[in-house]
Amino acid sequence: DKKQPEAASYRYRFEVPESWGERRIELVFDGVMTDAEVRLNGELAGPSHQGGFYRFRFDVTELMEVPGPNLLEVEVREASADRSVNRAERDADYWVFGGIFRPVWLEAFPAESIREVAIDARADGGLVTEVQLDGIAATRRLLAQVLDDRGEPVGEPFSATAEPGAARTRLETSLSSVRPWTAETPHLYRLAVCLEPLPTVDNRPGDSAESCGLGEILTDRLHQISERFGFRTVELRPGEGFFINGKKVLLKGINRHSFWPSSGRTTSPGISRQDVRLMKEMNLNAVRLSHYPPDSHFLDTADEIGLYVLDELAGWKDAYDTEVGRPLVESMVRRDRNHPSIIAWNNGNEGGWNEELDAVFTAHDPQGRPVLHPRSEEPFSGLNTWHYRSY
Repeated sequence: DKKQPEAASYRYRFEVPESWGERRIELVFDGVMTDAEVRLNGELAGPSHQGGFYRFRFDVTELMEVPGPNLLEVEVREASADRSVNRAERDADYWVFGGIFRPVWLEAFPAESIREVAIDARADGGLVTEVQLDGIAATRRLLAQVLDDRGEPVGEPFSATAEPGAARTRLETSLSSVRPWTAETPHLYRLAVCLEPLPTVDNRPGDSAESCGLGEILTDRLHQISERFGFRTVELRPGEGFFINGKKVLLKGINRHSFWPSSGRTTSPGISRQDVRLMKEMNLNAVRLSHYPPDSHFLDTADEIGLYVLDELAGWKDAYDTEVGRPLVESMVRRDRNHPSIIAWNNGNEGGWNEELDAVFTAHDPQGRPVLHPRSEEPFSGLNTWHYRSY
């Protein structure tokens, strides 16, 4: 087919607060189908992005006029210039749309900041957090506090030190009497992490639980973020099945697409809540996200109401090539890895997997959840995923 793919052009004018003049600013897209060329004030924000269901971002600090005005321009090609992207995402037996279909926003970071956290919280109360940092200019302290669903501190605060130039550090603690997360008991917690100067005799913030919670940020604090999570342990025991917190579970589930009759692929938190409640009312406890990662608000709802989730990389009968697929897997796992509802990663479906991408899932998931090849003729990761079986 020599027909040129359809293209759409978007323009949006905006201003940002004058206080952002000392901050690093990033432009974030949550989902664009598919190849996207982004310009800010006439300048390219970065290389063209390929892949329709994955979050991507550009550092636009040097391109931004603060306070403004600013002009954002995006050109989107409905089909990709990469054949494997089209095979994985578009040559499929479901509705295929083009365009910007998920939110777009700006994030402003202080010069020294916490980029993200990757949480491994076990049912026994063990908690390990990998913290990614940026711009650390002097020896700093990272202080963390676990909070319950009412915002009350759980256990004592715990900390680690970051040296100048550090890109990451590790926080660890162990709590007693935590309430484990399951689909039937979806208990959630929040982890607050604060970046601050090392305490001195005259400067001792952070020594109490209240100093790194969800309240007012102290004036000498450099940056503070929080992330929701659940304490739970996932095991896939070959020949036995899935075990959650040491107890075997039978997955009774359904496949789910991100569609809505009046808005196509653009959905909302209300739609996600309606879908999850409907599944629970049908006595289901699991969902497979066919054939691509969903909106974040669907995973938030699965965490809150309680569903076991198989989060899936796009790939229906055909897979991404390794070069274009590697950053898409990384984006998917880094966005979704702290959701307790996710118990496994699907590397494509029905032959649509690339074995060279398996290690990318593992590299970015500190919980070590199993990577599956749905409808593989041979068991993989200790699980037989063959379906449409003839009896």
